[in-house]
Amino acid sequence: MNSLLIFLVVALVAAAIGFTWALMERGRANRAEARAWELQDSASRLRLIEEQGGRNAALIQAEAVTAIADQVLKRADETFKGREELAQARLEAQLKPVAETLAKFQEQVVAVEKTRAEETGGLKAQISQLLLASTATQEEARKLSAALRRGAGVQGRWGEQTLRNVLEAAGLHNRYDFDEQTSTDTDEGRRRPDVTVRLPGGAVFVIDAKCSLNAFLDAQDATDDAIREACYVRHAQSVRAHMIGLSGKTYWDQFNQGSPDFVAMFIPGDSFLAAALDRMPELMTEAMDKRVLVVTPTTLFALCKAVVYGWRVEEQAANAQEISKLGRELYKRLSVMGGHAASVGKALEAAVGRYNSFVGSLETQVMTQARRFEDLQVDHEGKELPELGPVETGVRPLTKLAVDTADEGHPASAAVLTLKGG
Repeated sequence: MNSLLIFLVVALVAAAIGFTWALMERGRANRAEARAWELQDSASRLRLIEEQGGRNAALIQAEAVTAIADQVLKRADETFKGREELAQARLEAQLKPVAETLAKFQEQVVAVEKTRAEETGGLKAQISQLLLASTATQEEARKLSAALRRGAGVQGRWGEQTLRNVLEAAGLHNRYDFDEQTSTDTDEGRRRPDVTVRLPGGAVFVIDAKCSLNAFLDAQDATDDAIREACYVRHAQSVRAHMIGLSGKTYWDQFNQGSPDFVAMFIPGDSFLAAALDRMPELMTEAMDKRVLVVTPTTLFALCKAVVYGWRVEEQAANAQEISKLGRELYKRLSVMGGHAASVGKALEAAVGRYNSFVGSLETQVMTQARRFEDLQVDHEGKELPELGPVETGVRPLTKLAVDTADEGHPASAAVLTLKGG
């Protein structure tokens, strides 16, 4: 019983020891496993730490690189900005003259544009005035054409008025330098030229202002070229017929010998003569052969200017003769005045001689006796007798002019003044 108890006790003790041992082993195993896990966990942590450290190092390195890159970029940006500002300043400095030039150019362009606008406005106004003047001229031309168609009398009066205007424009004066509608008697009857122009020396030349313009006016109104050409041909024939008739009047034989041997046939428009010459080119040569000078306002103006110049030369010659006459008269009067001056000089010279004689007599005959009063101490109130000296300066002789009374060309009562050398 005791053995069983002991056995049970022993068994229990053994079981307790075994259980304890098992617990201990289990604990060691757990601790070993825990240690293994801890070791593994530590290794994992170490790996994680190492990985984390690598990541952190890489991150730090990346951050450092980023910071450096940022600084480099910032410095590069600052450098680039500074260079850009410097380049901008240099560019502005280089472009400043260009900008100023462009500004001046712009001002000039504005001024030119303003001037152009003003001139354009003025040109438009002038063109408008020119159009109005052209319209008025056309209207007047139509009125003139209508008036000239009324008959030969109207054409004649218009030609005479045009001729008078040309003569006055050239400087000739009516009833002084030229006469209108003067009458002259010839063997064939009384002639009445339209205008006679006076020339220097008493000469004259005749101007005839009559010319039919009906055919020319018909040509202007013609709508067909053939009809127009036929009218121009009739106009040329009319001019030639009038020229031949004017040549037959021989006006140049009715005046003095100094007059020109031609008569001027006045056509009151260059276009009238040009139309006739286009159809008859030999008209001018034939007219000169017949002593007829065909003139228009242009050529007659030049001819009358020559007449005015001749009158001016004639007037200057007359003035020169008058000046010569006045010079001779002045010379004569100067000669008389020179004679008077010579007489005055002689009189002055005689007066000086007489004065010197008077002074000499006074000194020798009177003053010697008067000074004896001083020796006798006569009271003379402090006044002394003055010293009277002779006049030594003579009268200046006439060296440039001398009197010559032997000249037979002047009256005996007048002294002649002759020039001397020097």
